[in-house]
Amino acid sequence: MAANILAPDAATVAPLKELVDTRAIQQLDSAHFLHPFTDHQELKSAGARVMVRGDGIYLWDSEGKKLIDAMSGLWCVNIGYGRTSMSEAVYRQMQTLPFYNSFFNTTNVPAVRLAALLVEISPPQFSHVFFTGSGSEANDTIVRMVRRYWDLMGCKDRHTIISRHNAYHGSTMAGASLGGMEGMHAQGGLPIPGIVHIGEPNYVAAGRGMTPDEFGLRAAGWLEAKILEVGPDKVAAFIGEPIQGAGGVIIPPATYWPEIGRICDKYGILLIADEVICGFGRLGAWFGSELMQIKPDLIAFAKGVTSGYVPLGGVLVGKRVADVLIAKGGDFNHGFTYSGHPVACAAALENIRIILEEGLVEKVALETGPYLKDRFASLAEHPLVGYADSFGLVAGLNLVRKKAARVHDCEPFDPALAVGMICRRHMFDNGMIMRAVGDRMIIAPPLVTSKAQIDEMIDKIRLCLDATLAELHSRGLMG
Repeated sequence: MAANILAPDAATVAPLKELVDTRAIQQLDSAHFLHPFTDHQELKSAGARVMVRGDGIYLWDSEGKKLIDAMSGLWCVNIGYGRTSMSEAVYRQMQTLPFYNSFFNTTNVPAVRLAALLVEISPPQFSHVFFTGSGSEANDTIVRMVRRYWDLMGCKDRHTIISRHNAYHGSTMAGASLGGMEGMHAQGGLPIPGIVHIGEPNYVAAGRGMTPDEFGLRAAGWLEAKILEVGPDKVAAFIGEPIQGAGGVIIPPATYWPEIGRICDKYGILLIADEVICGFGRLGAWFGSELMQIKPDLIAFAKGVTSGYVPLGGVLVGKRVADVLIAKGGDFNHGFTYSGHPVACAAALENIRIILEEGLVEKVALETGPYLKDRFASLAEHPLVGYADSFGLVAGLNLVRKKAARVHDCEPFDPALAVGMICRRHMFDNGMIMRAVGDRMIIAPPLVTSKAQIDEMIDKIRLCLDATLAELHSRGLMG
């Protein structure tokens, strides 16, 4: 039995003509594999899409279909698929020291080298790194670290952390609580105590009657209002993504983050940047904080640190927090078996070497980011698109039932129609992976994407928008 189960895996490294038995894998998948964020009855009916190979920005499924991975896997495959030197770096480390823990006054060479390198490429206030296995674990660590910091400072009531509605900070108990996703909070008694939320800086949804700059200041003001409501002596920190990713690529107005920083300074609270998506070149800098004029005390990272090749996450710890934890803290009773895993750290070192050697951060900032911005903006001409914007290599567009001269006057679709999912289906059918967040369609392509490949993406998106519009007309959903 075991041999039969394992045998199909060999096809994942075989030539494409030797395809996987798709139906057999789908049946095993349905019988045994519980997927994240999935309706398993629907999945059983449709059958999972079986991915078998990746190269550059492209993927192939078990039926031989080629797709542009415009979501970088899950915001993470920054250097693209099939990088041989990554496999070699992982193999060498596995041959040398496949694992040892970082407990009991012990360390390993890749973890130390990576910690030093991360401090070198991060903003100047950072001095230390705490390693985890994921972004969710990084944000759980931050909750523990922030509360420990204030305890050591003699402020044991300062435990409340403020986040934002529609934010995403992971799916562990603390990570999901920090996030502002209503669907997640509806399951499992979330959020946990001591975490509260304010509105997101979504100009399209809430900025009617204001300029973007005016709205940015107003949205930042919601933080001060919440601090005063909770009590300044009870608020520990504010956490936010420089650009909200899973919430739909919500790009805040330029005035937003500087005002957030001013408010945090005014009340002495810690500022946390969740850079799990925005870090490692995604926006055109090593960390999105640098571009948004954010000076965080703590940064959560994951995904792009290894380009997803091996799981790794962590927390960049600024001197303000690190100095207190080290000087006053004694044992910090927190950690993971895989904190500073040598193989994961070896993968990260090679990943960062590739990003540096190929100038991918600069490429996004000066070449492909501006090019994507120009090409993606042209999609706003389509009858279905009410608004399209981008920053670096993230972009999103809003599908609307009726366009208008002003973005706030566009008529949205009834959410029950799930138009975004209709569009997403056409994307997959035509070889394009583009994510739907409600009726907002988003992309985050690999940093290695070329201008010609951006053109290819835009052409496919336009084709799929046409197909979506034709379907909506045929079903009488356009009025």
